[in-house]
Amino acid sequence: MARIAGVNIPTNKRVVIALQYIHGIGAKKAEEICEKVHIPADRRVAQLTDSEVLQIRETIDRDYQVEGDLRREVAINIKRLMDLGAYRGLRHRRGLPVHGQRTHTNARTRKGKAKAIAGKKK
Repeated sequence: MARIAGVNIPTNKRVVIALQYIHGIGAKKAEEICEKVHIPADRRVAQLTDSEVLQIRETIDRDYQVEGDLRREVAINIKRLMDLGAYRGLRHRRGLPVHGQRTHTNARTRKGKAKAIAGKKK
């Protein structure tokens, strides 16, 4: 099992798919990394040599912000919005949808489980 950016990558998957297990790397960035390191698209993680794993690790460390650093930056950006008192910061603080979605119905992911209101039915 290869360990890249503090994440154990599954060995039986293709490299492009396995790299997406790292927070901050999606399909496009995974393909870019494989192109930079000159790894074919159909290669599996188990078939990688130690030098190729090292090249992937160095490329990610040098060119991309992933895992802890990325999570920290996102948290700092959200905290900054909340400290400024910006509208988006207020929505984060109240646990409501941030990007203009409706809240009359839906929005259960942000608001949590629905709470019954006593005496509502007539």
